[in-house]
Amino acid sequence: MSKKRLAILTVLIAILLDQVIKIYVKTHFALGESLEVFSWFQIHFTENNGMAMGIEFGGKAGKLFLTLFRIVAVGAITYWLMGTIKRIVNNAVVVAIALILAGAVGNIIDSVFYGVIFDDSQNKIATLFAAEPYGTLFHGKVVDMFYFPIWQGVLPEWIPFKGGDHFTFFQYIFNPADAYITIGVVLLFIFNKQAFPKEEKSIKA
Repeated sequence: MSKKRLAILTVLIAILLDQVIKIYVKTHFALGESLEVFSWFQIHFTENNGMAMGIEFGGKAGKLFLTLFRIVAVGAITYWLMGTIKRIVNNAVVVAIALILAGAVGNIIDSVFYGVIFDDSQNKIATLFAAEPYGTLFHGKVVDMFYFPIWQGVLPEWIPFKGGDHFTFFQYIFNPADAYITIGVVLLFIFNKQAFPKEEKSIKA
């Protein structure tokens, strides 16, 4: 399989899987509802109005800026992917950048369109293509659902700053798109010499 075809298939399949999972959760769970799969893994429906880990800034203007920034970033990542395909690199590098691209696009779809195709999920299950959507174009909320509370308990008193506090590991809730980006970054770290080649300096006689 050519690197171009590998990249396209990776991006399309990853985005499709991301959106299928998000739409299923959005149309089968009320906001805050959980389903325990294992003691250490739950499907917990939450919505993220900002960046990773729920960080927000600037209200509606900040949300719009963040969405537009993501769109510009997708353009840059696409350009990077196209350039990488033309070089002699391991297929893992192509897959890594394609996953990062798919993750960015997946979350952009939520931010741009979900506000105008879904109604509110507060205390009820949302409706797809709702007559009264919860938001406007470019102001949708990103759907998160994967929760891995691998360990929960009170930290020992001798731990600085956090000793005696209740702690959950891993406490963050994320979605497939976030996972793609993380996997892509890890792969780039492993294959960093191919992903970020250094230009050889010419030796002058």
